[in-house]
Amino acid sequence: MSKDYYEILGVKKDASKDEIKKAFRKLAHQYHPDKKGGDENKFKEVNEAYSILSNDKKKAEYDAYGRVFNDGAGGGGGNPFGGFDFSQFSGGFGNGGVEFDLGDIFGEFFGGGGRARRQRRGNDISIDIQLSFKESVFGVERNVVLTKTDLCTKCKGSGGEPDTKNKTCPTCSGKGKIHEVSRSFFGTVNTQRVCPECTGSGSVPEEKCSKCKGIGLEKIQDEISIKIPAGIEDGEMIRLGGMGEAVKGGTNGDLYVKIHVAQDKVFKKEGKDLLMKLNIKLTDALLGANYKVSTLDGIIDLKIPEGINHGDVLKVKGKGVPTNLGRGDLLVKVLIDLPKKLSKKTKKILEDLREEGI
Repeated sequence: MSKDYYEILGVKKDASKDEIKKAFRKLAHQYHPDKKGGDENKFKEVNEAYSILSNDKKKAEYDAYGRVFNDGAGGGGGNPFGGFDFSQFSGGFGNGGVEFDLGDIFGEFFGGGGRARRQRRGNDISIDIQLSFKESVFGVERNVVLTKTDLCTKCKGSGGEPDTKNKTCPTCSGKGKIHEVSRSFFGTVNTQRVCPECTGSGSVPEEKCSKCKGIGLEKIQDEISIKIPAGIEDGEMIRLGGMGEAVKGGTNGDLYVKIHVAQDKVFKKEGKDLLMKLNIKLTDALLGANYKVSTLDGIIDLKIPEGINHGDVLKVKGKGVPTNLGRGDLLVKVLIDLPKKLSKKTKKILEDLREEGI
């Protein structure tokens, strides 16, 4: 056997359920990490042993084969709480020994640490911004006004009048936490949560802020500037950390900006390149020509080479989307317009060209 669970709990192989439970409670009390001299690894090991030996099916498998097959608990996998009797912890171990909350137990097994507590966090805010195609290519700076919850401008979030002293929180008696006892499927569970009155600090101001009535928060209108980077795509999201709503005794939420880009009648974007189509006359395709082309940078002269084919693409360097590695290119797809009606003179010219093999 890789582990001797009977030896871990200090009981004989023929020990009764009551003896196993009594040994577990004693060792769990002894090794709990919240106690002085506690041992986290020993505590986990004791719980693992108890989860096997307190379950008839798992115990039978362990006694016969030295391992558990139904959920892998004997090998350290599966559910680490298998067989864990939470009712043992109502009001502490034994006769009122160590008191702790269910979150402490979860923290021990999932690496959070029994004393770790998730910091309070304000709500996130989501807004939408509409951009033109050109703005999405070159980037733009937009000013927006947000209505949100922020720290009180008078008390700076303390909830008290300026220069007022603090006193022990009457709700939690200065502990910063409120203990609650509830009954569940597991039995009676003693849990604790952050005190809503002092938000975990254990103290409150003697005189509440006259502006926010002690809440420490107020609704404000905040004008902010949002820099939208060049080359942003339709549907992309920009996250601005800490620009969301505030919460007393915690951190601000985030601001999420969803970008909507209007389609352009001429240009399309493909990576860092811009694509457009250009219609030219048949004679210009045969003889070559210069065309005035409107780009996002302004009007440029585009040379059409002689004998260009329908569908050929001309590249204009440096007229695409700006990036950290330089700008992309403008790709111009040439489309040759064929005349639908021909005059007698034009037909005669074309017939002469046909005779020459053109």
